[in-house]
Parts: sequence; structure tokens; C-alpha cells
Amino acid sequence: MSSEGVQAEGTAGTPGGPAEGGGGRHARVVLVDDHRMFRTGVRAEIGRTEQTGVEVVGEAADVDQAVAVITATRPEVVLLDVHLPGGGGVEVLRRCAPLMAAAESPVRFLALSVSDAAEDVIGVIRGGARGYVTKTITGADLVDSIFRVQDGDAVFSPRLAGFVLDAFASSDAPPVDEDMDRLTQREREVLRLIARGYAYKEIAKQLFISVKTVESHVSAVLRKLQLSNRHELTRWATARRLV
Repeated sequence: MSSEGVQAEGTAGTPGGPAEGGGGRHARVVLVDDHRMFRTGVRAEIGRTEQTGVEVVGEAADVDQAVAVITATRPEVVLLDVHLPGGGGVEVLRRCAPLMAAAESPVRFLALSVSDAAEDVIGVIRGGARGYVTKTITGADLVDSIFRVQDGDAVFSPRLAGFVLDAFASSDAPPVDEDMDRLTQREREVLRLIARGYAYKEIAKQLFISVKTVESHVSAVLRKLQLSNRHELTRWATARRLV
């Protein structure tokens, strides 16, 4: 770990624990940004739990640290910078996908970045982030965005909302993978874990579902992709860099 290292702090609550704090709302939040001074500023702005209802339970400065602290603390919301050492915000999303897909207490991600570049916005939204706001956002609006993302809403800075629609409609947007789009989020997670060599029992444990449900998802993926077995699934996933 670097001097910017992981901080997973002790809290009174537990992952997905009871609501309390400002206005009757409570959200456990992890800050992921490679600039310590920025994290300190965000924490000072939104981390006054008794006033805002936001409890900062951990910080991280790169991809490995982010995955470690998010897995350890299981926050409701992660504020995620797009550009990070170790692979960027998209890599954090990829590695935390099972936590996002959890049936109970899923971890939600809200991108918080200086960038409003199309490739950055589209990349993290495709990766599973529930929203994207820029670092010009006020503290009050950021707190509101955190609770909206916690509730499952999609949140964008006002200017970015139109920008995102334009970006997806633009010919510059990344090409649509129709085969991939036929799969549900849960089926994609099962596919990814199958391609990584996990047994059904291990996948069930990771995703908090039964082995029978895993089998059903695998059957659905095979049918939708017109493949015959897990070896073909692995090749298909590897070709799309899903592994």
C-alpha cells in the first residue's frame, strides 16, 4: 500500500445497517480519488454525519485499494474518480461487479470527476455506475446525489444529462454489442465468473444466489448466445475482454 493507502474505518453501523443521521437518512460512503487533498475536502464538506447523514467509512487512492476497501466496508455508495492508478474507475467497476449485482444491499457507484469527456462518461456508465457528476458540484448537491443513487436513481450533473444522451446518440459513441445487450446484468456477472473458471457453487456464493439459479442463468446465456458449453462461453468472454 502506498502512503495514500486504504482507509477502512470502524463505524457504528454495519454494511447495509440501520438508517440514522441527518434528516432521517443515512448513507455509508467510500471516497475513491488519487488526490489526498481532494478526498480531504470532500470528507470535510459532506462527512459531517449528524448534519448530512453521510458517513465516510473509507478512502482509496488507486484501483487495488479501492477494491479492497469497498469489499471490506460494503458501503451503500462509492464516489469514484474516473482516472485512477491501476486501471481507472472502469476497472474498479469491473472488479466490484458482484457487489453491484448483490440481491441485498448492492453497492452503488457515482462517478465524481473533473472530466466530462464522452469516453469517460460512457465508459463508467457502461461499467455500471449509477451516475456521473463533475467536481464543480456543491456539497449540498453532492449529498442529494448520494441519496438519490442510494435509492437506485440515475444522477447526472444538469449539463451532463443532455450531454450523455447526445453522446449515446452520436456516431462517436462506442459501438453497441447486440449479443452483450441481450444479457441481463446478472447473466453478465455469471458469464464473467464462469469465464474466470469459478465453479457453480463458488459463483452462487459470490453473487448470494443458489446454485440452481446459477444453472438457470448459464442456460439462459448459452441460449441467448447460441453457444453449447462453458468452454465456448469462456472463449466468447475472453474475446470481449470480459474475463
